[in-house]
Order: sequence, then structure tokens, then C-alpha cells
Amino acid sequence: MKPSQTTTTITATPKYDQRSVIIQRADQVHSMPIGLSEQACSESCKQLNLILADSIMLYNMYKKHHWQMSGPTFYQLHLLMDKHANEILKTIDLVAERIQTLGGVSIGMPHDIVEITNIERPPKDEEDVPAMLSRLIRAQSTVIDDVRKGIEITERNKDYGTNDMLMSEVLRTHEMHIWFVSEHLVDTPLIGEESNGQRK
Repeated sequence: MKPSQTTTTITATPKYDQRSVIIQRADQVHSMPIGLSEQACSESCKQLNLILADSIMLYNMYKKHHWQMSGPTFYQLHLLMDKHANEILKTIDLVAERIQTLGGVSIGMPHDIVEITNIERPPKDEEDVPAMLSRLIRAQSTVIDDVRKGIEITERNKDYGTNDMLMSEVLRTHEMHIWFVSEHLVDTPLIGEESNGQRK
């Protein structure tokens, strides 16, 4: 007599009626065998999610200003805004993946980001160029403050992987950006003008 066989029907038809099952709450971390305590991972993830939220806000602000640049330096600033946005996007991915590596949950949806960000919300309207650049510098300074706090937390908890990422990848990127943007706010005369504004 042959043993009974169970036949499983496999179909290529997608199962569209899937329902969400929460497998980990956003404020929890699960154990990862990386030599760090759950508390250390939790503290890192909390700070990293703040960095993530502020970085996503900053990225979108750069794109907004990229589209809305105007005036005699339009082309240069249009390109610079996009370059900085793309570089910030790379750090966003690094931070989000580090949170997951630590056993945490990376935030990413706009409504969640708005709830925790420290960055001032820009107006829907188009501003003058100096105001946009100043706004970017303030926002970028906020991210730098977040990152420096993260460096302190991870140093204290010996989370060296996160510490190295924040110092070598994230902090230096934002510091460089502030330098580049700040130089566009220096009040220097255009070529062919004296310092008092009179033509040569």
C-alpha cells in the first residue's frame, strides 16, 4: 500500500488581499548578534531615526530650492542644490540601513517624519534666493547637531560601527555642504565692480 501523498496546488495568480501583520513595533529593537546590548542598540536607533527624519526633510528642501532657484546664479545654484540632494540621499540610505542592522525599525513615511523632525517647515511659496540659502544652512546645522549627539551616544555605548559611519560619511558631508552654500551668501562685488559698488 502506498503512503498517502498531499498535493499542494501552486498558482501564478497573485494574492492581492493581503493584510498587515505587525511583526515589530517602531519603538522596539530585536536582538542582533553584533556584540552590543539591547539598550545600546535602542539608544542608537532612536538618535539615528531623528537624524533620518531631519535628513529626509533636508533632502526635500534641497529639491524644492533646486526647482525654485532664480537670478544670475541660477545655473550654478540649480546644479549645486541637486548635487547636495543626491549626496544627502546616500547618507539617508546609510542611516536607514544602519538602524535595521542594529535591530531597529527605520521610519520613512512623510507623516512620521513630520512628527519628529526638528527642522522648520518651509513655506509652500517661492522665496528669494538668500532666504532659501539661509534656510538650508539652518536646516543643515540642525542635522549636524543631531549627528554630533549621535557620535557622543555611540562613543559612550561603544557602537563603533555607527560612530564611524556618522563621522566619516554623514558629518563630513553636511559640513562640506554648509561651506559651499555659505560662500554664496558672502557679499562680494561682481567682476568689474569696486568694493563700494561703483564701476571701474
